[in-house]
Amino acid sequence: MKIIIPMAGRGTRLRPHTLTVPKPLVNIAGKPMVQRLVEDLSKGLKEKVTEVAFIVGDFGKEVEDQLLDIAKGIKAKGKIYYQNQPLGIAHALLCAEKSLEDKVMVAFSDTLFKADFEFDTDDDGVIWVQKVANPSSFGVVKVDKKGVITDLVEKPQEFVSDLAIVGIYYFKDGENLRKELQYLLDNDIRVKGEFQLTSALENMKNKGIRFKTGEIEEWLDCGNKDTVIFTNQRILEINKSQKMVTNSAKIKNSIIRLPCFIGDDVEIKNSVVGPHVSIGNRSVVKNSIVRNSIVQEHSEIKNALLENAMIGSHATYEGSRSDVSLGDYSSIKT
Repeated sequence: MKIIIPMAGRGTRLRPHTLTVPKPLVNIAGKPMVQRLVEDLSKGLKEKVTEVAFIVGDFGKEVEDQLLDIAKGIKAKGKIYYQNQPLGIAHALLCAEKSLEDKVMVAFSDTLFKADFEFDTDDDGVIWVQKVANPSSFGVVKVDKKGVITDLVEKPQEFVSDLAIVGIYYFKDGENLRKELQYLLDNDIRVKGEFQLTSALENMKNKGIRFKTGEIEEWLDCGNKDTVIFTNQRILEINKSQKMVTNSAKIKNSIIRLPCFIGDDVEIKNSVVGPHVSIGNRSVVKNSIVRNSIVQEHSEIKNALLENAMIGSHATYEGSRSDVSLGDYSSIKT
């Protein structure tokens, strides 16, 4: 089984946190979101993952090495492919055409989830979905009584279905998917200016490929600051039975209200931290109250009241504003 992850987007809705690091490598509860995605998929699949292919933009060697290490962490081979133009998901996947063979999982890099990935790998394909209140913002599917998909529609303006595609797919025949993606590009078949994966899926369905739906228990978006903070909260809750305060953390005259993630060599003094707070490696929190927030690595929080806040790496914050979004290498004192 191969996993292919398109992640070349700029992540503009999460700025300033994506100005210095790609969105999929932003830490949530102490791990980059793309690492959580890869680990969760590999744990849930019955078949061994042999390869993880990442489709990136011009992120640089340091980021590429980090991605290859993520693949190595699940004992799989890592591959890097490049999408140099933002022409849609179908175009992005075709950039990884050498990996489109045999059994393939495709997963969007800003999708985290709580799900049970039990499915029959002999099925033609599986598309994971969840009911949503506003289906016009998503690609959606219609299904028959047997759970087989009968229609796929990208962001319908009139109601078609409330089963939204969450961005996780299984294909028994990756080569067949590659041919359909190539057909879209060869014939310049676009939707709203981009080559859409749903167009290829619709063509495959019309040729007799039977796609079934998979259930997502909980779908966690990471599109902007507020959704990332909520996802951090849910990941901490889901994993609250695990130890998430490292032994090297130095906690003095402070209260930690779990669930929290406290990274390596974090220093917390005269403070109340939690619940639902993640503090990255070697950060410092002094004389502060921090709730429902993310503080990344090597940052310093002093004399602060933070709630629903996201602080980047190598940043300094001192003040009483609660709802703060501060990027890497930034400083605010109020």
